[in-house]
Amino acid sequence: MLIGVPKEIKNHEYRVGLVPGSVRELIHHGHSVVVETKAGGGIGFSDADYEAAGAAIAGNAADVFAKADMIVKVKEPQAVERKMLREGQILYTYLHLAPDPDQTKDLVDSGSVCIAYETVTAPTGGLPLLAPMSQVAGRMSIQAAAHCLEKAQGGSGVLLGGVPGVEPGKVVILGGGVVGSNAAMMAVGLGAEVSILDRNNLVLDSLVNRFGSTLKTVYSTSDAVERLVREADVVIGGVLIPGAAAPKLVTADMIKHMKPGSVVADVAIDQGGCFETSHATTHADPTYVVDDVVHYCVANMPGGVARTSTFALNNATLPFALALADKGYKQALSDDPHLRMGLNVHGGKITNEPVAHDLGYDFVPPEDVLAA
Repeated sequence: MLIGVPKEIKNHEYRVGLVPGSVRELIHHGHSVVVETKAGGGIGFSDADYEAAGAAIAGNAADVFAKADMIVKVKEPQAVERKMLREGQILYTYLHLAPDPDQTKDLVDSGSVCIAYETVTAPTGGLPLLAPMSQVAGRMSIQAAAHCLEKAQGGSGVLLGGVPGVEPGKVVILGGGVVGSNAAMMAVGLGAEVSILDRNNLVLDSLVNRFGSTLKTVYSTSDAVERLVREADVVIGGVLIPGAAAPKLVTADMIKHMKPGSVVADVAIDQGGCFETSHATTHADPTYVVDDVVHYCVANMPGGVARTSTFALNNATLPFALALADKGYKQALSDDPHLRMGLNVHGGKITNEPVAHDLGYDFVPPEDVLAA
């Protein structure tokens, strides 16, 4: 199979779908790889590094899309990229379709086979291709929020960890999953007063076992969310419903009643965000203010630490890329029910139920399109 790696073009996105080591592994399996020139430049890899790994270098994205049987990316294809997809071509990347009707329509119209990292599952539960970026985003959310709290950034001027004789800042984390637990680790490490909310008692038990009394665990209800958000200096939104739009846990009215200069960081923004006042921002212009509350809603947060993120992502995505290339997508998806959960669009049909529900499409089970 010929695998193509275009250069990412989303604002301040420096990650790359395959690092040279991953390219070499695919070539070792008998495949060919074409990489757009300068695709890895943002994380320190030159065209010569890719050529040394056995890849061919293409002069532009159009050449990559025209030649490749499978496109491996990081972020969802932008409008100009979606126009280059063709019927039967495999697209393997993050998609986050539920809050993005325009992208969904273009992918349906393209007739391509779209496999989303964020809905591939694991035998033990969880989302193994989303997890590494959720780890990064959870950790980054605290350092970003701490920076936004600085007075010069529009914040209240609170140091999260405090100092002797001065109380620390209060951090409230919505969701105790991968994002939330990693945010908690960073916030606790800084010395903040940290509360985390979740509706799964097993998750809360696990957090208590991990953090002990340094972390306050709270069963999530509307009342608890409202009470804690009002008291917080920082609120981290880390709630995820796989494939579906994120629930709006924090209303605009709650935002109005937060302390002036407090900060909300919406890590769920890729799925539409869990604050009613959220809208996606970029690394070039990461924040905005609503009712004196600073909002940090960067949709590709891990792109800010692109080298770490790329290696972490490749570690997770490469085994599935090899399966798709070695077996062909139909056999690979048929053999592996967890990879099959990643199939979101196939030949003009929506094959992910939450996406179909949220965007008003008919849902066609992936088993049905593969059998046809």
